[in-house]
Amino acid sequence: MNKETICVQGGWTPKNGEPRILPIIQSTTFKYETSEEMGKLFDLEADGYFYTRLANPTNDCVAQKICQLEGGVGAMLTSSGQAANFFAVFNICETGSHVVMSSAVYGGTFNLLVNSLLKMGIECTAVDPDCTEEELNAAFKDNTRCVFGESIANPALTVLDFEKFAKAAHSHGVPLIVDNTFPTPINCNPIKYGVDIVTHSTTKYIDGHAASVGGCIVDSGNFDWMAHKDKFPGLTTPDESYHGIVYAEKFGKAAFITKCTTHLMRDFGAIQSPQNAFYINLGLETLPLRMERHCYNATTVAKWLENNDKVAWVNYPGLESNKYYNLAQKYMPNGTCGVISFGLKGGREAAAKMMDKLKLAAIVTHVADARTCVLHPASHTHRQMNDEQLIEAGVSPDLIRLSVGIENVNDIIADLEQAMN
Repeated sequence: MNKETICVQGGWTPKNGEPRILPIIQSTTFKYETSEEMGKLFDLEADGYFYTRLANPTNDCVAQKICQLEGGVGAMLTSSGQAANFFAVFNICETGSHVVMSSAVYGGTFNLLVNSLLKMGIECTAVDPDCTEEELNAAFKDNTRCVFGESIANPALTVLDFEKFAKAAHSHGVPLIVDNTFPTPINCNPIKYGVDIVTHSTTKYIDGHAASVGGCIVDSGNFDWMAHKDKFPGLTTPDESYHGIVYAEKFGKAAFITKCTTHLMRDFGAIQSPQNAFYINLGLETLPLRMERHCYNATTVAKWLENNDKVAWVNYPGLESNKYYNLAQKYMPNGTCGVISFGLKGGREAAAKMMDKLKLAAIVTHVADARTCVLHPASHTHRQMNDEQLIEAGVSPDLIRLSVGIENVNDIIADLEQAMN
């Protein structure tokens, strides 16, 4: 099936007499006839549900739909995009491990990998996404266990060169993890270009209506864990908490996602609620339509900003003048996202004044939903960073992040114009 059809029909296939719409299985527990049947579930000897903290039918249907869209072998939902990124990294890292990360990532992710994981004994080295292959390879250490980046960075809008980062990761025997939130599976499928694990904040375009917080991890099934078994003992040696199961041997291509579900979700419990999964599924049904409109509107607005004499600079990978335009065309030829960053000639002070005058666009922490919204990252989402870290992450002090919605584009431009005037 094509992506548009998967968004509507994927994940849930009702049998005769069952609900046509994905049902919300709002139950914490599931009944079995015998103790033996329940025991097989706890031993990972049988498929099924026994406690929603580990797995839930509603969640699994939505995860399967996203998995189909990304071209993976398995997927799981989490309570947020932040939880998805934490689980994806922590599933293969432990005390003494090291992570190589693109410096141009969302501020919360930067803080998670650079500061919070350090308290767990996991070190992180940030590299410029535009670095040379030599500079990238120099960041690796003997204890490096994964590489992390964002397909389109939030809010720097840097486009990651998947093939360059995948080549470096694989040459050092580790997987590449990419957060694909901004382009969504509709506009970009990183697995096609060598990415091993894909994450999403489904809170953004996938939900699309600012109604449901959530995350997702998709396993490509392509990384050979046993070929590098000394690096990943959690996957290649017996797990005594599951009676000595070796995930890479028992579950093959689905080893990573199975361990993530049965081990990390069991112990940390950052589960998606079935109600929120239901909302995400509704968003997925219209995702292709909305992404087409988001990209059209954003391109139109970006061109208008580029020609406005009050604007100092515009950054949008859909513009032919953008430094990442060719890379974006390579990896996402049908469009990028609806987020633009730009600065005004009056600098940081002018940005704040302009934002306060907006009427249609709202100042909110959120990004990437149906409504046009705006944010000043240096004052809001990235305020925990110092100036040096801001610049390293591609966030200048005057940067305005404009998330272009699906309203009539002429109304969006009119609002920006009156605010600037």
